[in-house]
Amino acid sequence: MYNILTLNKISARGIKNFTSEYKCSDDVKDPSAILVRSASMHDMEFSNKTLCIARAGAGVNNIPVDKCAQEGIVVFNTPGANANAVKELVLCGLLLSSRKIVASIDWVKATLRDSEDFSKDVEKGKSAFAGPEIKGKKLGVIGLGAIGVLVANAAQSLGMQVYGYDPYLSVDAAWNLSRNVKHVTNLDEIFADCDYITLHVPLTEDTKSLINTVSIAKMKDNVRILNFARGELVDTPDIAYALSDGKVAAYITDFGCEKLLDVPGAIVLPHLGASTPESEDNCAVMAVNQVKEYLENGNIINSVNFPNVSVPRSGKTRIGILHRNIPSIISRVTTAVADEGINIDNMVNKSKGEYAYTLVDTDANITDKSLKTINAVEGVIRTRVF
Repeated sequence: MYNILTLNKISARGIKNFTSEYKCSDDVKDPSAILVRSASMHDMEFSNKTLCIARAGAGVNNIPVDKCAQEGIVVFNTPGANANAVKELVLCGLLLSSRKIVASIDWVKATLRDSEDFSKDVEKGKSAFAGPEIKGKKLGVIGLGAIGVLVANAAQSLGMQVYGYDPYLSVDAAWNLSRNVKHVTNLDEIFADCDYITLHVPLTEDTKSLINTVSIAKMKDNVRILNFARGELVDTPDIAYALSDGKVAAYITDFGCEKLLDVPGAIVLPHLGASTPESEDNCAVMAVNQVKEYLENGNIINSVNFPNVSVPRSGKTRIGILHRNIPSIISRVTTAVADEGINIDNMVNKSKGEYAYTLVDTDANITDKSLKTINAVEGVIRTRVF
């Protein structure tokens, strides 16, 4: 029996994929796995029985990823599962940034509620909310992952000239990207040429405050900036000043920031990006399937702290070994396996940064003594038998 702890409400469509071998609730003890959406886990102490954590979403800032790696806990996310939901909201953001829609709605409610001639007063005041069309304008998409590619392709279909920047563009993303999107290799080209800029990169030390006084100074006057990726990608005081100064015409963000609420041109949304029933279903199904595949077969799919290793089983027994990525550890592991009289039918090893994962398939019976021998190898973090 596998105990699955849920820290947030997880879509029933995903939960129903668990079989009778799984007990899933928000109060289980010593969970084998944890399902989470937005709950912060940084202060949690993990049971030594916890094997993995699955985030039903893309970002994992709420999970202590490094601590989990050190304790042999695999952390999964669900890239692409909410991509369409975010893409649609970004397209909405493009229109909100251009047409002063939010300000016009507020004006109608606040100013015209008691109007004696509503139609006449509407016509008199509407000119204050004029804004440009997006067709023919240049859009810079910074980050061409699952969401960025969808945004770039959709914007191109709407008649925009799209520039795309991503120094780590994957083969899959390249295949899916419209050939009409101009791929640029220098951010300054996007800053200098684009009327609209949308951010779709993860938050790292290199991307934190990517949009700041220096980068804004390189942009066109009246540029419109959209941030549906991570709040910290944009320096709040710098964007507030640029909006007040008139350099930036509009800033649309999906991350609550009270300092921007009264800044003209800023529109703050309450993190609606993935808030669709379809997205929540997709993320939950993907997270649950990844947890099951790891717990039952040792396959790792979409991990953020260990390498992805997923191969069909070819023997009676499988050994999964989480370990540090250090010199000679593979030879020491295989020696330990051989010393226990275990014949290796198939072995796969991959690394990711400081950590690595090895799967060994064999027809031999694995004893507790054999496991203890393998676990004793320097650098081995956790060993499991399937």
